[in-house]
This record gives sequence, structure tokens and C-alpha cells, in this order.
Amino acid sequence: MKLNPGDNVAVVGNASTLEVGAEVFPGLFALDALKFGQKVALENIKITEEITRYGVCIGYAKTDIKAGSRVSEVNINPPSVENLRNLDLKGIIDFTDEIEVKPFRRQTPFFMGYRNDDGSVGTRNCLAISSSVHCVSGVVKQAVSQIESELLPQYPNVDGVVFLDHAYGCGVAIDADGASVPINTIRNLARNPNFGGQIMLVGLGCEKLRHSMLDIEKADLISLQDSSASGYQAMLSDILRQAEKHLTLLNLRTREKCPLSALTVGVQCGGSDSISGMTANPLVGELSDFIVAQGGSIIFSEITEVRDGAHELLSRCTSLEVKEKLLQEFIWYDDYLQSGGVGHSANTTPGNRAGGISNIVEKAMGSLAKSGRQPIVDIIRAGDSIATKGLNFLAGPASDFISGTLQFAAGANLHIFTTGRGTPYSIDGFPTVKVSSNSELARRWWDLLDFDAGPIIEHGHELVDLRDDLVEKIIAVASGEKTSAEKLGISNSIVLFNPAPIT
Repeated sequence: MKLNPGDNVAVVGNASTLEVGAEVFPGLFALDALKFGQKVALENIKITEEITRYGVCIGYAKTDIKAGSRVSEVNINPPSVENLRNLDLKGIIDFTDEIEVKPFRRQTPFFMGYRNDDGSVGTRNCLAISSSVHCVSGVVKQAVSQIESELLPQYPNVDGVVFLDHAYGCGVAIDADGASVPINTIRNLARNPNFGGQIMLVGLGCEKLRHSMLDIEKADLISLQDSSASGYQAMLSDILRQAEKHLTLLNLRTREKCPLSALTVGVQCGGSDSISGMTANPLVGELSDFIVAQGGSIIFSEITEVRDGAHELLSRCTSLEVKEKLLQEFIWYDDYLQSGGVGHSANTTPGNRAGGISNIVEKAMGSLAKSGRQPIVDIIRAGDSIATKGLNFLAGPASDFISGTLQFAAGANLHIFTTGRGTPYSIDGFPTVKVSSNSELARRWWDLLDFDAGPIIEHGHELVDLRDDLVEKIIAVASGEKTSAEKLGISNSIVLFNPAPIT
């Protein structure tokens, strides 16, 4: 399979290995055994000549490569990294194109959500318990366990209790420049629409992260060093007593009919393979275009992954101001990585390479497909919340857990996560719809994944048809249907991005 007429490599879509001598294309025979997802040269490529996929140069041949040979990181030199500091943004025209989005097969799509006083809408109705320091984690975990077993059965309209546990709060340079990122993240996580404004904050009392710094509206504070908390059982009782008050209020809420404009969907990929950029990611891109066309919002991220797509992203920004914000974030991350002695090419994983992705350039091109074709209306800094409806780029690192946490903090009320290698990833309180890039994975992980994009290559299904199926899945989950991870009761911890020093 190849995506662009100008590509001189293609990707193997056969589930079984193509042995030496197998016909790859009409008149082209394999010179190497080729597994699913691996690339094959469609023509003779001389040393130093460009290797093109997605219609772009993903590298240069290290040696002469014969047509029918396998192409991988072994025989590709990646392109050099462009210095963005001297880029002339005024030469990049503002994005003004009209994007044609095919209509949905249902006449008026909507979902059943929880309306909040601030105008936001939740897809879940959960009690959030946040901490101001990791020291209290053990006690709060015990309290949450008791709340779930003793209190929750009495409140059938409440979906659950989410402990926003983290390792920040003390032993950190609290006044450093980068400290605003984790502090803002903790604050904005508690404000997520899925928590309905019912937030508890548990602290120790001596930590550097003072409660006043978090400024979480309506949050009840419990400090374990408070003299009224005499012993462990008293601490638990204080937490349960406060929880009961919030659960009573949350239980009064019911789902209401809401337009898709009330959705803010975070889109992300992890455990990607070379097929991800041909199936799952472009499928999510079609969904992204549709949600934005409905007046909703999409948040896509992973700045350290899409660095090689900087020009494409800048050309999709709606104004010089948005372009300048994005460029400054790219430069900040370049400096941040350089200070650690690495470049953005450190992003690729052994799993990516085993799945046929040769380098970060190829990975970036596939990753960008999740964003669709709509204009980028704003840039969200790591830890901040969304301010403008439409397609937003969140300038955070590509780590699955950190990226997901930042999208959650930015105000996303639903999460889509594509994968080609497989992952049970999910974040509690942030319903995560996992989309497989290939049907073989979907069959093996039938109870861990939620949607299969594999029929695009396995059965030749049209993107727009699968898009409508995915929209229906999103509507169902936003209306309360449990994701696979929610059914199994599995989730990952939130992980804060902390670029500031640890003291």
C-alpha cells in the first residue's frame, strides 16, 4: 500500500509474511522477507537519494537499495533538523480554506451529558479528590476505597470517585520558571467538566505547594496535620464526611440532551506502527474535522513528535498571532531537549521501529493525520486550559501519560487514543476510546480496545463510512456507555509534566 503517487516506498498490508520472490506490486518481487507494516522499495534508490512516504522525504538512502528490498532505519539516514529561529512567519499565509466535511448519516447528532454552571458539559459525573502533595497518597487511596464500597452504592447517578494523585508538591523548586506547568495542571485537572465543580483537596500542611497557589474554586480543604485529625481513622472519617456532602450534590444531576458542540475531544496516539498513519490516525482526522464542523473542539498534542511537521502546522494557523505562539513553543521545546542532551528523534520507541516506523520524520507525518484538515485556532500551553472553540494544538510532550494528563487538564471531556502495537492505556474520569490501526490487533485485544480501523485496509472500507461508525461510538461513550477500560476497571495514573528543577 502507498498513500501518495510520488512515494517510492510502500507498506506491506498482508497479515502473513511475504516470502522472498512474492509479487509485491505487479511486476515487482520481494528480495527480502517482508512482514506486516514493513516498508518495501518500489524502485531502485541510489545512495543519498530521497526516500519518500506520505509525499514527503522521510530520509536518504545510506546505500543503494534495490526495488523489492526492505527499507528501514538500517538503510535510511533521517533528514537534518531545521533551525526554526530565523523562520519568516509573515511569509506563511493565514489559513482561510473552507473544509468540506461530509454530512453524518444521522440527521441531528447529539449526546446525553451533564451540564455545568459554567456552561461546560461533562461526559461523566465524578467526584474529584485532588492532593497538594504526594505524602497524603496512601491515606487518600484508603479513603477512596471506602467511599467506593460504602458510599457510592447510595448515589446511583454518580459515576465514580477520581483521585487526582501526583508526585508533586514538595521537594521541588516551587518558584522556578517551569513550576507553573505542574501547578496549573493540578488546578485545571480539578476544573475538568467531568467533575461538575464538586472537588475535594487533601493536603498535609507543611508542603511547598500551598492551597492558595492552586486557587481551586469551591474546593473543600482537608489538611492531615490539622489538630482536629487525631489519628488515622479520624483522617478517614473527615474525608468520608466531606465526600458524602459532595456525592449528595452530584447525585442530583441527570444527563441532558447536548449538541456535539459541547464536546471537547483530546486525540492522541501511542504504540504506533506504520499502519497507524494510514488507518486509525486519518480516521480520527475525519472525526476531528466533523466535530469541529459541528462547533465542538479538538485538542491534539505531542509537540516533540510532530516537530518535523512544523511547517504544515504553521501553515494551518488562522493568524500571525497563533503562528507566533506555536513557533515559540517549538523553539522552547528545542531548547528544553537540547538542555538534556537529546533531540526530538529520541521520541521513537523500539515498538515503533518493530511496527515499521523508521524514524521520527515518518512518525510525525502519521501522527499529524489525527488533526484532520481544519484550521488551528489557538495554541494551548502545557498546563493551561482551552480558551477558543475549534481545533487547538496543545504544546506538550508526546509521552502518553503526560500528554493525556495535559489534555484532561485542558478541559477535554472525552479522549481518543489510537494504537498499532496495543496498549491498555486509560485515565480514570477521562473516558478513553482506544482505536486499533489493524484488525489483527483488534481481534487479539478484543476486550481492551474499543474500535477497529483495520477494515480500511482489510476490506477496503471508506474513511467516511468508518467515521460515522466512530462518531456513533463517541456519542454512546459521551452519553454514558462504558469504554473497555472502564468495564475492566483499569486506568493509568495521571503524570505531571514538570520542567522545573527537583531540589
